[in-house]
Amino acid sequence: MSSTYTNTITQRRKTTKTKQQQQQWAASDSSGEPNERLHFRSRSTNSKVTTTASAVRNSPSPLCCNGALTMFNCCVDVNCHLNAPLRGSVSRQTTPSVTPTATPTPTATPKQVSPSPTSDRSRSRSASPSRSRSLSACHKQHKSSAVAASVTAKERDPDAMPPFTVSLNIDLFSWTLFFLAFGTRFYKLATPPHIVFDELHYGKYISMYLRNIFFFDQHPPLGKQLIAGLVSLVGFEGDHNFTRIGEPYSPEMPIFWFRFVPAMCGSLLAPAAYKLLLEAKLSRWSSALGGLLVVLDNSLLTQSRFVLMESMLLLASTVGIAFLLRFQRSRLGSVQWIISGAAAAVFLGAAGTIKYIGYLALGLAIYMLCRTLWQLLYDASLTNRQLWVHAISRLLLFIGLPLAVYIGVFYVHFRTLHRAGPHDSIMTSAFQASLEGGLASITKGQPLDVVHGSQITLRHTHGRTCWLHSHAAVYPVRYPDKRGSSHQQQVTCYSFKDVNNWWLVKRPTKENLVVGDNPDVIRHGDIIQLVHGITSRALNSHDVAAAMTPQCQEVSCYIDYEIKMAGELLWRVDIMNRDSEGDSWHAIKSEIRLIHVSTGAALKFSGHQLPDWGFNQHEVVADRDQKLNEHTIWNVEEHRYTQTEDHQERERQLLTAEMIPTQRTRLSFWAKLLELQSKMLFQTRGIPSHMYSSMPHEWPLMDKGIAYWLDSESSAQIYLLGNILIWYTATAGILVYAALLAFYAVRRQRLCFDISEEEWQRFLIAGDTFFVGYLVHYLPYFFVDRTLFLHNYLPAFVFKLLLLCFVVEHLDYLLRRFCTGRGVHLVRLYRLILIFWLICVVSIFFKFIPFSYGARKMSVGEVRRLRWKDTWDFVLHKNHPLH
Repeated sequence: MSSTYTNTITQRRKTTKTKQQQQQWAASDSSGEPNERLHFRSRSTNSKVTTTASAVRNSPSPLCCNGALTMFNCCVDVNCHLNAPLRGSVSRQTTPSVTPTATPTPTATPKQVSPSPTSDRSRSRSASPSRSRSLSACHKQHKSSAVAASVTAKERDPDAMPPFTVSLNIDLFSWTLFFLAFGTRFYKLATPPHIVFDELHYGKYISMYLRNIFFFDQHPPLGKQLIAGLVSLVGFEGDHNFTRIGEPYSPEMPIFWFRFVPAMCGSLLAPAAYKLLLEAKLSRWSSALGGLLVVLDNSLLTQSRFVLMESMLLLASTVGIAFLLRFQRSRLGSVQWIISGAAAAVFLGAAGTIKYIGYLALGLAIYMLCRTLWQLLYDASLTNRQLWVHAISRLLLFIGLPLAVYIGVFYVHFRTLHRAGPHDSIMTSAFQASLEGGLASITKGQPLDVVHGSQITLRHTHGRTCWLHSHAAVYPVRYPDKRGSSHQQQVTCYSFKDVNNWWLVKRPTKENLVVGDNPDVIRHGDIIQLVHGITSRALNSHDVAAAMTPQCQEVSCYIDYEIKMAGELLWRVDIMNRDSEGDSWHAIKSEIRLIHVSTGAALKFSGHQLPDWGFNQHEVVADRDQKLNEHTIWNVEEHRYTQTEDHQERERQLLTAEMIPTQRTRLSFWAKLLELQSKMLFQTRGIPSHMYSSMPHEWPLMDKGIAYWLDSESSAQIYLLGNILIWYTATAGILVYAALLAFYAVRRQRLCFDISEEEWQRFLIAGDTFFVGYLVHYLPYFFVDRTLFLHNYLPAFVFKLLLLCFVVEHLDYLLRRFCTGRGVHLVRLYRLILIFWLICVVSIFFKFIPFSYGARKMSVGEVRRLRWKDTWDFVLHKNHPLH
């Protein structure tokens, strides 16, 4: 009797102890800090295995993988790399077995519950498939019962959701940020009524859009198209001349509507940043802080108030990344997945079609997509086919749609700009001939085939616009380096239309240049002579070093000095694009090389400029290098047949000839697109050095700004400067995030987990997105060889600002996690410091706001007091620099 009583007491104690431990574990699981477990990819594709693994992960278990509570088995996760018997033991089979090492055991009854965590893990691993099916069926039964109960409740209460009712949710944070940004951006938008900074260039382009005149710009045209479309609706016809910065606009100029699109995009940027932070799983207050900092930054305010492209670029990039984050969380093939992915691709493509720097945001998107695909490779529930679907669908969305946007924008560009203009000369002859009012059409007034007796001008096809040219002047007898020359007639490349650009094509065996009824067509491989139209001397080359490029041969027009130097006047015609144009030499479209027969050298534009004795024209040489070089390619631009043998009459005809006929020819859209792209990407001229230019290392601390406009009557001015407190704090945030990332990475490598798994994933996804976004938009400028300005930093600055919001929230999380007891005062102190910091940000914003609006006249003393850094080059009245 006593023995039975003793056993009963012992069993009750064990049961009580077991229940206490289970309650502790349950409390640990429900405390908001999920258990720290390492999850590794299972090799099983069986859905039943997945259900069992899910049940195991959701089972109560103590902290593991950090050496704190367990010594032998790390955790209950069948995929844990420390659980050696289970790693790699799951085979890819469709059998219902879970693992070879797990032995199915009967389900334990409540009386068999053991207080040992090890036994709990054993039961979790040995759960049978039949139990999983029964649990799943029970879950479905309860779910269907809940749905039925919900439907019954709705039927009983018809007022709860009446038919044909739309539920509207308004995010007050988002709308408040929009109205704050709208008020600051649109306040006195038409002030000043003068041309401000790059409004000089963008205004010209917009005016040319409205007059259908072709122009050349190194950036894509979407932003200019949007503004041109709006101002055309309000009646602007593009009749204003943009001549210089500071020039007043005419009274008829719709200044407000000219600046409307950039200002509206700047207003939408604040709620867009807020939504992006929400998509990155930041709290609503931290997200609102990000939108508020966008409103309170003076540089973003200034850049949004004028006809500039940055506000449109920043909005498209921000919205595109926000949609991408939503796309990453959506189920493959769902409506939200399709809409979010398409929107992200379109907005990112639009960013790159506003300015090429926008494609850096698309590069960030591709990095994020690759990161997600790499994580999907770990998911054992996905088959190889599903992984291919994920990869190919992303490729089609984020390569195909941006490319379609880009091509569509340029299609509108070419359809709109069909008239010739002042920028035509940078394009090839064929492109110019396709414009209305441009070069001569090859179908009317200008023959197609180049023949013996043709009068032609030879244009350098690629690169600098210039024409093969000669004049009566000769090379000097000796150059400054004591080298001698042939003292023959100079041959150069001249950048302007001139009568000395005309040459006559001649067969070596024929003397009569008049073109008869049966023209002698010049074909690929034919040997010709080129005779200068005005001086009647033939194109010549010989083994004499060129003036500026001594490794190449001199090119001249031959003069017989009777000193036993025979002329070498024969050239072979090589047609480079004969696959499309045929073997006959055609005007305008045939791209040719002229090969010197005696030496095998090709006629080449060297790129060097001759000194004063060469009238500062460009050098032409003969290069023996057999490699194909674009500077050796020429084409006939203007062309007609010789009608008289009399030299004086022929010269008179050349002098009185019309240099630019007015008919147009046809060129395909793709040919135009490829040519313009090559010019925009590779042939753009660098901006000369500017007094307000800056280097990338000066941007994070805002060492230099840009003077946009100065009032002619006072020291009122518009000067691009950011909110210095935001810029410096955001730069510190970059350093803090990098330090924390390195610290966490090292600690986790040692299996020490300082933050929860949820916070770590957020640290990687949100923080990594903004951190990499900053680096992607900032580091490339260190390798750019052109003049740069502070506004080039703004895309990187926006990502730095977003990262600052994440760092602020993460530091608050760390203080709440580790500062307990009396340490809670540190949390309160931290938040008070944030409030004080935000008040200072607002104060600095209003202190420097006169530089953003330029509406208030400022005295010299006021300007001096705002010069907080010696490198800020403010200007005073009459453009005296402030020292």
